[in-house]
Amino acid sequence: MTLKEPLPVAPGTADARAGQSHRATAWPEARAAAARAGASARAGRAPLGVPLGQALGQVLAEPLLALTDLPPFDTSAMDGWAVAGPGPWAVSAEGAVLAGQASEAGAADGEAVRIATGARVPAGTTAVVRAEHARTEPAPADPARAGRAVLHALREVAPGQDIRPRGQECRTGDELLPAGTLVTPAVLGLAAAAGYDELPVPPRPRVEILVLGDELLTTGLPHDGLIRDALGPMLGPWLAALGADVLATRRVGDEAEELYAAVTGSAADLVLTTGGTAAGPVDHVHGVLDKAGATLLVDGVKVRPGHPMLLARLATEPTRSESALSEPLPSAPTRAEPPHVRHLVGLPGNPLAAVSGLLTLAQPLLAALTGAGSGAAAPAPPRVPVRDEVPGHPYDTRLVPVVRRGGRAVPLRYNGPAMLRGIAAADGLAVVPPGGARPGQELDVLDLPWPAAEGPVPAQGACFT
Repeated sequence: MTLKEPLPVAPGTADARAGQSHRATAWPEARAAAARAGASARAGRAPLGVPLGQALGQVLAEPLLALTDLPPFDTSAMDGWAVAGPGPWAVSAEGAVLAGQASEAGAADGEAVRIATGARVPAGTTAVVRAEHARTEPAPADPARAGRAVLHALREVAPGQDIRPRGQECRTGDELLPAGTLVTPAVLGLAAAAGYDELPVPPRPRVEILVLGDELLTTGLPHDGLIRDALGPMLGPWLAALGADVLATRRVGDEAEELYAAVTGSAADLVLTTGGTAAGPVDHVHGVLDKAGATLLVDGVKVRPGHPMLLARLATEPTRSESALSEPLPSAPTRAEPPHVRHLVGLPGNPLAAVSGLLTLAQPLLAALTGAGSGAAAPAPPRVPVRDEVPGHPYDTRLVPVVRRGGRAVPLRYNGPAMLRGIAAADGLAVVPPGGARPGQELDVLDLPWPAAEGPVPAQGACFT
């Protein structure tokens, strides 16, 4: 169960690894380090042009600049009459001006012409009189207006009224929205109005999930010391909800050589492993990273559950391997191209501990990599008062599943490292400081990437294991 070339061991051997908790990174600092890693990797990724119909829910990789004046010409804001000069006005015999017409005909002084909302106002128009604010009467005996009805305004007409002047909303080149803006339906509408057919968005991060362990079953009931793999079905959809393109979820046995080949051969931007980050007899992640020349950015976090999690920067390009993904690897970058920066997040093997690692390291890294984060700092989570007392760890941060009801966070009972019952009913994880939290104390709550449930508190009770 070893590599043909023995894996190097960090100074102090595995015994030192087992006692490293005092050297672990504080939880807030670990999240900040993950966000910085994602922001650094994003700097070398060229944005993609995505058709408007496919951009919803992504973020702008570049500022949205107006490609045209809005409106692009003087337009009528109302159905009514385009008038020139003081009234009353002779009604034009030219017919109505409709939206979409490209007529360049002008309005003579003392003349009125019917106009529709959104239509281009004729040159020389001084105001638009709303239809409900005007009346017409038959042509007078005045020979100059013979055969033409006369328009009278029912209230005072101000110059420029109900005309949207060209460039009222923006001029060509104006910044409409900054980079990092979430693409909502309203953003799509603004982009279309401003002349865009597609939007610049960051490429979706490619993620490969390596589920480690010989003891895992993919079907059936647990038996004979074997257990069901809970992380394989969970992590892919969770990462996709965070904006990742999940290339594959692969099973890797407790063989260091197999893990080394999978890690070094992956073409993903982020490799996510489950288990193998502690100091057990088949915990090979640290040794594989040492041999692969990776740089450890976070090696253990002061958080419960999940403290053996880690974050590493891998070599810039994957190597060929028989166990690598079947798709061809990208060609080596030219001198003009920035290097392809890849990372590995090592999650603990216990399910809730893995969720802790996902939200502590993978989520802020992906948020920064896609531009959804705020630069080098992870987005600040909302603060919610906790309903009940929450026991804490003496020295470490604790993440506890909660539901939000009536503006308060209600802690859920099943919150042990190996349990998923609590997180399956939760809509967030409360960040409990060392020593715990008292009722009413405000805590940061990490949102989960799906809609919050409504209704009564799940039947778990607000007590702790």
